[in-house]
Amino acid sequence: MVCLELRTLIAAPIARVFGLARSIDLHMASTNWTGERAIAGVTSGLIALNQEVTWKGRHFGLMVRHRSRITEFEPPIYFQDRMVKGLFRSFCHDHFFETQETLTCMRDMMQFEAPFKPVGNLVERFVLASHMRDLLNRRNACIKAVAESDRWREFLS
Repeated sequence: MVCLELRTLIAAPIARVFGLARSIDLHMASTNWTGERAIAGVTSGLIALNQEVTWKGRHFGLMVRHRSRITEFEPPIYFQDRMVKGLFRSFCHDHFFETQETLTCMRDMMQFEAPFKPVGNLVERFVLASHMRDLLNRRNACIKAVAESDRWREFLS
């Protein structure tokens, strides 16, 4: 199992950052390089507790689907999405938000396990971990840029 943790400091109010992190539309904008699209469940707007979204996008040259559900939800400080169906053996992404003076600290903790043990162990350590860290870094940079500009209004009405 791989565990990734990232922290992003954002000069915006915690409620704004929390909302943007739940925005299906912003997620698609931040992962446009994969062609990722929401194709079932909540396909636009903000996702909330017990709601599901199915993503379809190109990763490693393959078109893959990933369905996740919001399983924990404590606005504006925490939510969790967990894979319901997809290629991973297991996948869980915890999103934490904390006010630090005039900034919001957004902390991602992602745990996942590749299928097809024991070959999957090698793949998750050397390929998936790098890909998922890159995806998170790009997504967080997009959330930060939008939250710190007037563009946040496009995603939070």
